[in-house]
Amino acid sequence: MKDVRDVPDVYDPRRYARGVPHEDYRWLRDAAPVAWQDEYEVLGWPAGPGFWAVTRHADVVRVLKDARVFSSCLGATQIRDPDPADLPFVRRMMLNQDPPQHGKLRRIVSGAFTPGRIDRFEARVRERARTLLEAAVRDAEDGVFDLVAAVTDEYALLNLTDLLGVPAADRGLLLDWTERVIAYQDPEEADRLVRGPDGRPVNPRSPAMLGEMFAYARELAAYKRERPGEDLMTALATARTAGEGARLGDAELEMFFFLLTVAGNDTVRSAAPGGFLALAEDPAAQEAMRDVETGRAVEELLRWHPPVLSFRRTVAEDTELAGRKLRTGDKVVVFHASANHDERVFADPHRLDLTRSPNPHVSFGDGPHVCLGAHFARLQLRVLHEEALRVLPRYRTAGPPRRLVSHFINGIKSLELEVG
Repeated sequence: MKDVRDVPDVYDPRRYARGVPHEDYRWLRDAAPVAWQDEYEVLGWPAGPGFWAVTRHADVVRVLKDARVFSSCLGATQIRDPDPADLPFVRRMMLNQDPPQHGKLRRIVSGAFTPGRIDRFEARVRERARTLLEAAVRDAEDGVFDLVAAVTDEYALLNLTDLLGVPAADRGLLLDWTERVIAYQDPEEADRLVRGPDGRPVNPRSPAMLGEMFAYARELAAYKRERPGEDLMTALATARTAGEGARLGDAELEMFFFLLTVAGNDTVRSAAPGGFLALAEDPAAQEAMRDVETGRAVEELLRWHPPVLSFRRTVAEDTELAGRKLRTGDKVVVFHASANHDERVFADPHRLDLTRSPNPHVSFGDGPHVCLGAHFARLQLRVLHEEALRVLPRYRTAGPPRRLVSHFINGIKSLELEVG
């Protein structure tokens, strides 16, 4: 039975502009770990059929791991249903595929996305982190600077474009495309939306809205085949699966470029200021950063502030989850920040413990769709915090952060820090 009485609403994207609703997540974990949510019209986006919110860690992991029962392909991976006419297009993306198709494509691209290739970028990433942090402190007015505007936005974007091999003159395009896709729910970004004849906004992930990005991906791939470099786009444009002779087709390459541009940029763009916010609000933890292993501390900061708030699956066959009977075709949405604060898994989950071990957070997902770029994201976050320890004096918030209106990305649009 789909009973919405007394169940907290964790669907409304406007709620997340005030912060992650941890008290409501806790209520759901305790009382209704698989709870029905109405999907009403909001911010001009039409109503949907509703979905099951999954909030306990064990259930989130089960949904993410069991691709046979909980499909990424049937309805894609965003809460809002895509236009049925767009669904075949959306399914070209690896993120929206199930095994075995997903595995075949992932094997091709993972050959290019190796830890060795990523690690070669560390020196460049470190120099960029140090340069941006030093400039932020030097240019701070009365000791205050916006970490997002001065450091983390540019840091994430330039690291990604270096990895991809995007020419410097084109880097602004990637930021614009990312913000168009990620910030579509935020009223402050409404000028980026295109509206249809009925006045409703057009889904920024629809094929009609991605033509410019895809044309650029094709042009860049052709350039890399003629003038190969040590970058990821060269590797992807020429990638073949060992023993299979398979290569990414143009449609697959375009979709993977889209995935990298958006997810590769916004993962670090969201996680980095979230980690600094946690430390700015906890002076003891900020001081402890000097005495702990930075990689382990980054895992705790990721648990505390996952870059992605939710992912959707569609039930492929009747099943049961946490005592709820789910029917074929039902939407199921997992909430990462809730799973990361589940008292059944994490002792004292609302305490920032930079030495926490084990730390089985799901900030990069789990199962077959675990984030392919997690190694690069971890490297960037570790290096940024290592350089911050060298460059930044003690810091604290100079005001509340401005958060993104979104139930998908745990974004921070502005974070003013006061140093000294």
